[in-house]
Amino acid sequence: MPDILEVKNLSVEINKKKTLKGINIKIETGQIYVLFGPNGSGKTSLLMTIMGFPGYKIKEGGIFFEGREITKKTVDERARLGIGMGFQLPQDIRGVKLIDILKICAGKKPTAELSPGEKALIDRFNLTDLLERDVNLDYSGGEKKRAEMLQLLLMKPKLLLLDEPDSGVDLESLKLIGEEIQEYVRKNNASALLITHQGYILEYLKAQRACVLLDSTIHCHNKPQVILNDIRKKGYRKCVKCWEGKTKK
Repeated sequence: MPDILEVKNLSVEINKKKTLKGINIKIETGQIYVLFGPNGSGKTSLLMTIMGFPGYKIKEGGIFFEGREITKKTVDERARLGIGMGFQLPQDIRGVKLIDILKICAGKKPTAELSPGEKALIDRFNLTDLLERDVNLDYSGGEKKRAEMLQLLLMKPKLLLLDEPDSGVDLESLKLIGEEIQEYVRKNNASALLITHQGYILEYLKAQRACVLLDSTIHCHNKPQVILNDIRKKGYRKCVKCWEGKTKK
């Protein structure tokens, strides 16, 4: 079985400025892969490039999904193949009720009924009271993140690209989001590439691998907790120097 995602020697420019350099990542089917890195290191740019958003110009390398090259495919083509993305800052959508966008995400018409399983998922995300409200309008930070994750899971992607699903949420929402991601991956043999800064969501996930994105390139592929502990003790740059020193030896 091929890897669900392989990024090969990927270099990307935004507005003629090189943002990513020689990125190499492999994610296995059923695997949760964690991406660490300081602000501005290119983590979101990597996810946006994998998803195929315009403006992220690939100068070198390629992106492969289930063994098939998707480097030149559009966002909608990649979504139909089974790639979905949860955004760090979900946008307000005025005039669209949450219940309607949830039905769209589930592949249903606005007049259709949600299934018992879909209704149960809404209940678990504690969003039943928001169904008749515009998407994200005047939601709290935790409500926005829960609504974003709910929409993504209803689309049933094979690969979840998760841009800081744990930022701006309370402890209860953090636990809920982490456990729902883990359960979705387990039940559907899906995979995830997840960005996190603090790493607290890893208490509720069984992530197998991680790496650090620093100065627009990847450093160290190892177990998430090993990398996170090193970062907390030494900081990113000292860790990278230490890892590179060990590799040279």
